[in-house]
Amino acid sequence: MIARVRLPDGSLVPSLGQGTWHMGEANSDAKAEAMALRAGLDLGLSLIDTAEMYAEGGAERVVAQAMAGRREDVFLVSKVYPHNASRQGCIAACERSLGRLGTDRIDLYLLHWRGSVPLAETIAAMEDLLAAGKIRAWGVSNFDVDDLEELWAAGGTNCAANQVLYNPEHRGIEFDLLAWQAARGVPVMGYTPLGQAGRLLRSRALATVAARHGATPAQVALAWAVRSGCVIAIPKAGTVEHVTANAAAARLRLDADDLATIDAALPPPRRKQALAML
Repeated sequence: MIARVRLPDGSLVPSLGQGTWHMGEANSDAKAEAMALRAGLDLGLSLIDTAEMYAEGGAERVVAQAMAGRREDVFLVSKVYPHNASRQGCIAACERSLGRLGTDRIDLYLLHWRGSVPLAETIAAMEDLLAAGKIRAWGVSNFDVDDLEELWAAGGTNCAANQVLYNPEHRGIEFDLLAWQAARGVPVMGYTPLGQAGRLLRSRALATVAARHGATPAQVALAWAVRSGCVIAIPKAGTVEHVTANAAAARLRLDADDLATIDAALPPPRRKQALAML
């Protein structure tokens, strides 16, 4: 059973979802990618995260294939480019995403990162989309504490989530951002929870913990990411085998010794760090 994380509106979403970054980049892979996403849905990974940026809409088209005939099984997340985040631009971008996704609504629509458009304007666009039923909730991505405080001051207290880089190699949000969001009931969505280029998964600490549990380092990294109960991890899996392994991480429970092993090799932050981004 996959643990659930509560959004500010009270809805519950799985703590393990599915990412789609780099999907849709090759037409020859689209069928296998859609099959992997559908397998994830069968395993309870019902949150699918995508963005208009990913393969310039290609990933959204893959998600459309995966959702065909089972839209009600999916909690759908997509993101708008900062340069499209003006009041009219955001609405138009959302309409284009809805067309590619083959649906009439996005469950959570995020500003991908901060750009030059004033936050108040983007908030207004998000609220327009919410009122029109085009989205069910909105949020942001790659926002640090000062960004969120500015968002709140601009009237953005309806923000439902903040998606940021989070894995044992990139723990800076533990210094202040995680607590700031938890105090306001706003969950973190952690992208790239398995790290980049395989370096994290070669960690001796993760291998040690994995051996204790008969698991893989990737499963340990995922269990670590969601251990607090207020983080949603969104690993990408392009094959059925990979998504099946990711889903199995939901059964893994790390104990104090496991966490201490990871902390010794990949320590938590002792001071404020610049928000890590990819």
